[in-house]
Amino acid sequence: MTTDSTNVPPRNARPPLAQASFGVGVVVRDAAGRILLGRHHGGTWELPGGKVDPTHESVAAAAARELREETGLRVPVDAVTVFAMVHDVVGGINRISMGALVEAESASARVTEPHLISVWRWTVPEELPSPLFDPSAQILSAWRPDLGIAHPAAHHLRIAAPQVGT
Repeated sequence: MTTDSTNVPPRNARPPLAQASFGVGVVVRDAAGRILLGRHHGGTWELPGGKVDPTHESVAAAAARELREETGLRVPVDAVTVFAMVHDVVGGINRISMGALVEAESASARVTEPHLISVWRWTVPEELPSPLFDPSAQILSAWRPDLGIAHPAAHHLRIAAPQVGT
């Protein structure tokens, strides 16, 4: 394939215009079947998680890193199960959130980013606090559709079995 005299790079060599946000939410489940939620200073409850680093990181690696950075909990990357992709649109930007599951036999999460999260709390999934952060609600709904969690419309793509048993 050749390019014309305007020196336009071949199509596959040009980076796409930014149109999406790519993140991960981590469902951390303890031996009692409870999940970990943090109270954001904005008033919502949320899963640990954040953006996937575009330069070098897999989704599972991002989940392990975000969990460590936000809660102090450490898990190996191979202990992370990526189970779903959730897609919605906010402000004209595609938001892609990957759902990841981590088992923690006994864990004491600590607030490591007090400017964002005031407390981490282990919660029975059937007794979720509200309001939930929208991406967290969407991921929890993909993990456990039986919980009937209200959330903004989103497309769910199952990647792995949700593993709801203990």
